[in-house]
Amino acid sequence: MEGIGKRIKASRISAGLTQERLAEKVGISSTYLSAIECSVKEPKLSTFVRIANAIGASADDLLADVLSIKQYEQYIEREERIRKLPLKEQNKIYRVLDVMIEEAEKE
Repeated sequence: MEGIGKRIKASRISAGLTQERLAEKVGISSTYLSAIECSVKEPKLSTFVRIANAIGASADDLLADVLSIKQYEQYIEREERIRKLPLKEQNKIYRVLDVMIEEAEKE
């Protein structure tokens, strides 16, 4: 999954952030961030999400070359289905996802 690290690095540079500044914003060490960017380590989902938010990159962009086409298509299909729902229902779904992410981060 070395594409993730390369894409994170490219997005970080595009955002004008040093490794040290991004690591600080995300709450990880610059050594760990370097290992992620060099594909020595893979970030936990919670760390990945914080990195994506900090550099203003979408998960789609960061994972584009990692996900199989079928996984990517399923992701896009789900997003499209959610977007077709009334805003109130979208918010319910995102609240549930937030809770699930928070629980996963505790692990």
